[in-house]
Amino acid sequence: MGFIISIDQGTTGTTSLLIDSESYKLLDKVNQEFPQIYPSPGWVEHNLDEIWKTVKNTINEIISKNNVDPKSIDCIGITNQRETTCAFDSSGNPLANAIVWQDRRTSSFCDHLKSKGLEGTIKEKTGLTLDPYFSGTKMNWLLENNDDVKKADKENSLKFGTIDTFLLFKLTQGKSFRTEPSNASRTLLMDLEKTAWDSSLLEVFGIKENVLPEICDSFFNFGETKGLDFLPDGIPITGILGDQQAALFGQAGINEGDIKCTYGTGAFMLLNTGNKIHYSNNGLLSTVAYRKDNKTQYALEGSCYIAGAAVQWLRDNLKIIQNSPDIENLAKKVTDLKEMEHLLFLPFFTGIGSPYWKAEAKAAIIGLTRDTNESHLARACLDGIAFSINDLIKAMKEDTHIDLKELKVDGGAVTNELLLEIQATISELNIIRPKIIETTAYGAALAAGIGNKTIEIKNIQDLWKQDSVHKENKNQKSFYDRKKKAWDEKIKKLFL
Repeated sequence: MGFIISIDQGTTGTTSLLIDSESYKLLDKVNQEFPQIYPSPGWVEHNLDEIWKTVKNTINEIISKNNVDPKSIDCIGITNQRETTCAFDSSGNPLANAIVWQDRRTSSFCDHLKSKGLEGTIKEKTGLTLDPYFSGTKMNWLLENNDDVKKADKENSLKFGTIDTFLLFKLTQGKSFRTEPSNASRTLLMDLEKTAWDSSLLEVFGIKENVLPEICDSFFNFGETKGLDFLPDGIPITGILGDQQAALFGQAGINEGDIKCTYGTGAFMLLNTGNKIHYSNNGLLSTVAYRKDNKTQYALEGSCYIAGAAVQWLRDNLKIIQNSPDIENLAKKVTDLKEMEHLLFLPFFTGIGSPYWKAEAKAAIIGLTRDTNESHLARACLDGIAFSINDLIKAMKEDTHIDLKELKVDGGAVTNELLLEIQATISELNIIRPKIIETTAYGAALAAGIGNKTIEIKNIQDLWKQDSVHKENKNQKSFYDRKKKAWDEKIKKLFL
């Protein structure tokens, strides 16, 4: 029997999956969290050595747990938190902590570029709005503010990349310095139509092309393992996709019109738009779904920066739950929704993404009264996540005129039945959960199989299986109609 190892390097931890390379059955998964670093308000960083350690540890554990002969691993797939930006040298040593996609430190730089009238040009070339979210602004900050990065740049040993590029470099002992378009399309540096680095954009951000990785197809032999103490030499890395594109792929979203939403640290909705770039009039992003044989498939994306992270805040900061899944039972203690009538949880801890793009927005809990308790906060948190995602759904409908009836969902939070019922009720859609909710990591395994030529894209739909459908609770419709109105009014009053 042969195997695929899928590495899902996420915002709060790394998950490694073991997949049977013939049946594509998910055999096992191992996850390890790593610390979040908050040097200043609005700043978020990761230690790249810690990330690399979690990759090694999870692969080691999944191999030993399942008595796998490492020589029977056919190929490796990688998926990753996308805009998080790494600076390392030509030996693979980190030059700084990674600046995480949630980080807001480049807000003033984005405002400066807007004041120069560059926002329209940048959106037309990249499909993205000017926001601290994206990698190019973070690279510029590192070049301006980090002495080690400046020194490496002068000595021509600087390497910039997203997490996929850093992991690939480490796995191949520095032999492969590459990325692919679903990640490169999140940098503000890639021409969306040509899927190539753009010289005029590089000039705007003060970045030399030689510090950036080569952009290859998403399904490709990116390089082979070399010099590792946990894997043998010669295993090909044959599929790389950014996490949200990997989730779309894992949901069999390979055709125009396919749509999914992933509930992870943040929440991200992607609609496959085929071989055409669809520019948004409603605060959505145009991006790459994947590139195969030099032909690009595009997507429209809505981004909420905070989803599961709001639950983590209740767990880690307020300490009203011990584990994230505990929020469901706590929220269910609210039996009379009248108690929730005026309570709103606005989960904008790191600004608002789609559709409003307000980098300086802050989170808020509004409508507290003396009888508000932990169960009310838990329920309001779930409501806030669902309302944020509903804003993406509304933008998708307005942009595309598609009459959405159902939405495929995935990610860790979709085990929460109450959250899915709330989402179905607020959005008036059937919410469909697949059998495999680890669709991000599974999508990377599928990408690796395609790159290794052991499966074809057309076969992916046969592997997708439905687990459950959540429908709206009609008894709660009038309550949530009132709350939707209150949600819109508060956002307009506070942030717009």
